[in-house]
Amino acid sequence: MNKSQTERIIDAIWRIESPKLIAGLTHMVRDVGLAEDLAQDALVIALEKWPEAGIPDNPGAWLMTTAKRRAIDLLRRKKRLDEKYEEYGRGAALYSEQDLASVIEDEIEDDLLRLIFMTCHPVLSQEARVALTLRLLGGLTTDEIARAFLTAESTIAQRIVRAKKTLRTKQIPFEVPVGEELKERLSTVLEVIYLMFNEGYSATAGENWIRPFLCQEALRLGRMLAEIAPGEPEVHGLAALMEFQSSRLKARVGVDGEPVLLMDQNRARWDHLLIRRGLDALERIRQLGRPFGPYALQAAISACHAQARTPSETDWPRIAALYEALFRLMPSPVVELNRAVAVSRAFGPEFGLQIVDELNEEASLKEYHLLPSVRADLLFKLGRFAEAREEFERAAALTRNMRERELLMKRAAECT
Repeated sequence: MNKSQTERIIDAIWRIESPKLIAGLTHMVRDVGLAEDLAQDALVIALEKWPEAGIPDNPGAWLMTTAKRRAIDLLRRKKRLDEKYEEYGRGAALYSEQDLASVIEDEIEDDLLRLIFMTCHPVLSQEARVALTLRLLGGLTTDEIARAFLTAESTIAQRIVRAKKTLRTKQIPFEVPVGEELKERLSTVLEVIYLMFNEGYSATAGENWIRPFLCQEALRLGRMLAEIAPGEPEVHGLAALMEFQSSRLKARVGVDGEPVLLMDQNRARWDHLLIRRGLDALERIRQLGRPFGPYALQAAISACHAQARTPSETDWPRIAALYEALFRLMPSPVVELNRAVAVSRAFGPEFGLQIVDELNEEASLKEYHLLPSVRADLLFKLGRFAEAREEFERAAALTRNMRERELLMKRAAECT
């Protein structure tokens, strides 16, 4: 194996192991910025040694051992917390890959959960939460995050630096909150992961309609959260939703990267393993015996599509009812817009158009391109082509995604 192949393998190992590494180190040094620096030091050492010595049997434990030894050295040099120094110092010479793997195995899941809650703490802005979560738990570089959100790399780097500084200066505890605070903070964590996934599933701007790697990272975090918080229904709800949505990614774009809408997709290209995982996650919610929350209801809607072998078999009345239930739990004009689509499919475009027309006065949707897009589609089905063309053109002018703009202008041209 040549050096470049080894480096590619090390990069893959790093993306998998870095969240565990940073979580364990944060538990030790209580500073997420310092923990990331120590983890990076271990990676540099691996890049120096592994091409010559070979990749160890347990690379994650090797990295953790190396990083923790550097942490112990740092604690020595800084003479911080004598009790910690003695505790870790006594064990420093005893660490081995096998020892460390057995010691941390029971704690690593708790540490990952603590790290997720720390990076998604409400003291940070939403943009900072997303950037820091992608950096520490997604294993993405600042350049990758910047390209994903079409933001300057320097801006992302500053957000991450400020976020780590804020966590340190505010002394945000490395812990899982309890009681009401847990419920409040868990919703923030789920919101960040959901936002990450949606940006990958339907990019707000740029030349690509989807960004699969963002979806993959969000799904990986969702699965991780489902494993370490198995008693929370909405965690499984979000995981199920992302499994269903991810199953359609390959069919969501054409050969040239153009968007392919749901009803036009080749369902043979859907990933049925992911669909099965989504159904299993929904079943876990039912076994918990608690009512479906917003993420679980959205997952149930996606399940209706996933289980329809052809577009004509889609249970649109059930989807419309699920959107109505979702609206009662989470009143939102966007939810109502989606319900309008389901109602139009179930009962006719004229009924869907009535709902959409009521949303025309909604201030929060004035710049939302999907409102005129949905209205245009309903007008087209009703044979009101001139009005439909105007709405498609208005939607095209509002979207910042090039691929979506091309699709909308194509639909506008069909109206003639």
